[in-house]
Formats: sequence, C-alpha cells, structure tokens
Amino acid sequence: MSHISRIEIDDRNLPPPTPEIEQERKVAMFDLLESNSFDIPKRDDRIVPPGPYSVDLSIRDKRLVFDIATESGDKAAEFHLSLSPFRQVVKDYWAICESYYDAVKNMPPSQIETVDMARRGIHDEGARILSERLEGKAQIDHDTARRLFTLICVLHFGG
Repeated sequence: MSHISRIEIDDRNLPPPTPEIEQERKVAMFDLLESNSFDIPKRDDRIVPPGPYSVDLSIRDKRLVFDIATESGDKAAEFHLSLSPFRQVVKDYWAICESYYDAVKNMPPSQIETVDMARRGIHDEGARILSERLEGKAQIDHDTARRLFTLICVLHFGG
C-alpha cells in the first residue's frame, strides 16, 4: 500500500486557531507523515498513478475536498465529500477536547483518563465515518483515518 508523503490544509479563510487547535493540527500532521497508509484503488478503466501522494485538504463550496497528486505534481485524484456526516461528530469532538483540556488543568489523573477515553471514542467514530465516506475512493488504515479526521476537525472549526 502507498502513503501520503506531504499534506497541506487550506486554512487561508479560517480564523486564527487557538493554541490547542494548532497543537492538535501539528501533532496530527507529524504523526500522519511519520506513519500512514493511503492508496487510490483502480476503478473502471481509470489509470491510477502510484504513490506516494501529496494531499491538499480544504473546504470548498461547503464540501470537504481531497486534492491528490503524485510527488512529481501530476494529478492523481480529487474527492469532494459532503460535510453533513461529519458535523455532529466534529462538534462532539471539540466539546470533549475542551473538557479534556480543562480536566488536564484541574482534575486528578483518574478523571482525566475517563475524559480521554470518551475523547478517543469520539475520535474513533469520526475515523469510522471518514473511512466509510472514502470507500471506493481511497484505501486508508484506522490510524490514518484518525489523523485525517483530526485535520478535518481543524478545517471544520473555522468553517
């Protein structure tokens, strides 16, 4: 399976991120580039250039856009996904993240762990939705889906 070698998110029209959101973004991008699996399956007679891939992630016309190219810059694919399936889970994710940040500052470790487990559960749900939405368009593993979901949350926060 191939992978993502470069990822950019188009945040030009977003408000400045909070320090927590910026940290989420940096960690997700770093972890994604360190280890991921991302492949574009063959469909019909379409020729699919092999990876590694460069991915530009943006929101255009209220749709999530994956613009994918080869490392040499040749267009590989472009996916436009509805944001509707992500809205509630992104909202839940940011709410639980806010609770987690507050817990880290004010609560004992046992309570922090409980909030973190809830945060991971919502994160897994977002990754599952993303994997379903990409079915037939891109093949990704669970960890890649989780990291991409975090970046979608960053885009959604400002959108």
